[in-house]
Amino acid sequence: AFLVGSIVPAMTLAFGLRPADVVERLQIWQPITYMFLHGGIFHILFNMLALWMFGVELERMWGSRYFTKFYFVAGGGAALTTLLLSFLPLPFASHLYNSLTIGASGAVYGVLLAYAMYFPNRPIYMYLFFPIPAKYFVMIMGGISLYSSMSATGGGVAHTTHLGGLVAAYLYLKGGRTNLLS
Repeated sequence: AFLVGSIVPAMTLAFGLRPADVVERLQIWQPITYMFLHGGIFHILFNMLALWMFGVELERMWGSRYFTKFYFVAGGGAALTTLLLSFLPLPFASHLYNSLTIGASGAVYGVLLAYAMYFPNRPIYMYLFFPIPAKYFVMIMGGISLYSSMSATGGGVAHTTHLGGLVAAYLYLKGGRTNLLS
């Protein structure tokens, strides 16, 4: 997330998620388009690496159509969470209304949660050395995002959006057919 006022390209301002613009200027496309913008080569590289690592097996299992729908539900739910939290008078949410969120991380966190739900005991190598079962890895990542979201700015990372992706993915999978294979 970038705070508006820094030097940000016009495309990022038009298509990144900024709750103030969604509400005041009716830029209702932003809760979807923000997922396709990234803040640099490493931002997109890490998001796409995670999407490839955890999404490929889910897509093979579910099929491309369901996986794509799931991805957009997780990313859209992440955006909705950011929008809703931006209206709360809480210290950790007060900066959200005017902040700019970009990146696929919310949707990727949803994919990570789905992976852990379907393959809970598969090892994920944290920091490339420590094998941790997927279910615990997701809990650790969610805990880090929850803790980090409580800070005033979140360090320039949209932690609440990450949490929104986790919650949206969980609700979507538990509310429907978690064993859907088509």
